[in-house]
Amino acid sequence: MSTSRPVFYVSDGTGITAETIGHSLLTQFTGFSFVTDRLSFIDDPDKAREACQRIVTAGERYQVRPIVVNSCVDPQLSLILAESGALMLDVFAPFIEPLERELNSPRHSRVGRAHGMVDFETYHRRINAMNFALSHDDGVALDYDEADVILVAVSRAGKTPTCIYLALHYGVKAANYPLTDEDLESDRLPPRLRAYRRKLFGLTIDPERLQQIRQERRPNSRYCAPETCRREVAAAEQMFQMERIPTLSTTHTSIEEISSKVLTTFGLQREMF
Repeated sequence: MSTSRPVFYVSDGTGITAETIGHSLLTQFTGFSFVTDRLSFIDDPDKAREACQRIVTAGERYQVRPIVVNSCVDPQLSLILAESGALMLDVFAPFIEPLERELNSPRHSRVGRAHGMVDFETYHRRINAMNFALSHDDGVALDYDEADVILVAVSRAGKTPTCIYLALHYGVKAANYPLTDEDLESDRLPPRLRAYRRKLFGLTIDPERLQQIRQERRPNSRYCAPETCRREVAAAEQMFQMERIPTLSTTHTSIEEISSKVLTTFGLQREMF
């Protein structure tokens, strides 16, 4: 018998909700090999029957009962999917009935509400935040008046992906500033950052991990030399300490966790898109 377990994220929309919740659930179980597949826009009976057959085929291939994380809002589609014999985990089922009772109102089943372009103002705020992050990446633009947050760190410490995540998921205008050799000669903030001190958040990283990341980018260069990484990280950390800049190590921290810490530190109450 195969040790792999097929898992399907099935949705009548993008499938992002089902995949996000499903992934969070699966991470709670270690020692298993999950083979995942997202089936998006399963929004009519014919597509549901095709999806059902794919699930059945996967069960036959792996000789084990598949798992389906389902976010279809149409109960009829869910019934068709259930004919596969898979373990059906309905994302909405545990919550809809209690909410209907509490709000004294039936739900209105609409596809694409969670990840569609429903609120144009909110959508454009997110796009504007993304454009801001890209135009203010790695110190390209230094006009930080509109910035909500400015991430400061040595090169390859995780500034750019965190800024993009903050923009894409929270509509936060996040800029980032790379500390140069000239900046690191002093334990004080670079002059161009001093006016924005209240917006600064420092990222640090273990020098050995930094060396590994830089080695992949510029192999065997002075840029990735262990002594260079140790010197830069030590100087940056001293600067953050002297200037009392809030700081977080990215060595074992995901961009989701970094972003959450940034939002909490600055009291940014933004709804996740």
